[in-house]
Amino acid sequence: MAKDSLAQQLDEFRDAVANNMPAEMQHKLQGAIDKLIASKIHEQALSEGDTFPDFALSNATGKTIKRDSLLAEGPLIVNFYRGSWCPYCNFELQAYQQLLPQITAAGGQLVAVSPQLPDHSLDTAEKNQLQFEVLSDHNNVLADQLGIRFDFDESLRDLYQQMQIDLGALHGVSEWQLPVPATYVVDKNSKIVFADINADYTYRTEPSEALEALIKTE
Repeated sequence: MAKDSLAQQLDEFRDAVANNMPAEMQHKLQGAIDKLIASKIHEQALSEGDTFPDFALSNATGKTIKRDSLLAEGPLIVNFYRGSWCPYCNFELQAYQQLLPQITAAGGQLVAVSPQLPDHSLDTAEKNQLQFEVLSDHNNVLADQLGIRFDFDESLRDLYQQMQIDLGALHGVSEWQLPVPATYVVDKNSKIVFADINADYTYRTEPSEALEALIKTE
């Protein structure tokens, strides 16, 4: 495995969290992960062979980006992340940025999607120096159609607010909901040819796997 692989970066970050975060906080966070895994949300989500839902989402500057316009240019990688406040997401987005030239060379498109409002998507793009579209799935409508939306564990709300993470304010809605981190590769006919959904947000798809699936659609 390459030294600079996303998996290794996340392994190192998990180790740092384990060494520095109070045990009680770690226990609460892990409990929420275990609960989501037990829900088997990944088994209910759309997967390979299904049609990726149509969408028209705002990008970081408020422009509407449509599924069919993207697919007219080539196959598409769609990466769902939790938000700019999530360090695991930022590692993943940066890894996709590094791979962007290869994705483009293969004739593919890449977008990242979260429930954040466009202003916060702009923060994400600027912070991570992203050169691909970062889209806002307001109220998790697209995530819900894919079957990857879940209600935030209420037991963690106070903890997140202590960390100055207010999902309601970031999303512009009163409900606290998130998408499970997920990566989809969609061919030009809107068919899902690769899907990786993980209820444990500390693990992510290696971007090279998504690139390999995208290349095979050609």
